[in-house]
Amino acid sequence: MIRTGRHLWVVAASLLLAACASAPLHYYTLVAPADEASEASAAPSLPFELLPVGVPAQVDQPQLVVREGGQGVALLGSERWIAPLGDEVRSALSADLARELHSADVSGLPGNGKPLLRVKLDVRRFDSQPGGYALIEAAWSVRLLHGAQPAALACSSRVSEAVGPGYPALVQGHQRAIARLAAQIATAARALGDGQAPVCPPG
Repeated sequence: MIRTGRHLWVVAASLLLAACASAPLHYYTLVAPADEASEASAAPSLPFELLPVGVPAQVDQPQLVVREGGQGVALLGSERWIAPLGDEVRSALSADLARELHSADVSGLPGNGKPLLRVKLDVRRFDSQPGGYALIEAAWSVRLLHGAQPAALACSSRVSEAVGPGYPALVQGHQRAIARLAAQIATAARALGDGQAPVCPPG
């Protein structure tokens, strides 16, 4: 009887491990697909340097963290980011800024003392509610370096996108939110590069 019971326990444990091992993992990125239609000709802005992006510790996880009800959250074991969340936000913002400004992210490259736009982003909230919304609140700044008249602007933004059911739709909502954030930052960066007085976006 002892041997039979032990055998059944081993079989049950093996089945449980097999079930866990067979659960498919889904990986997501915040970098939106390239949109050739958005590559319209426009005067290029100055190159920019995007500093590392900070994200809240609560969502800085390999797994997607989603809202459940008013106070609850869930860590989704099989729904994961392809890279650390801060790196994902930075990569997405860099790509969107490059499209908006028609210039390049020269982070890590020697500047040689030429005019440069330095962008810093600190995400304060990164909320995800499947079938509800994708929300980002962030503080950001743009600084003109090595220009004739160095200048800077610091602002905060709150962007929210309605999303449909499903995790892919949620990730797409965050992609759109980052694109909107990039457009706001690019407007300020372009003004600084042109020697104008930039203003923070409303709201």
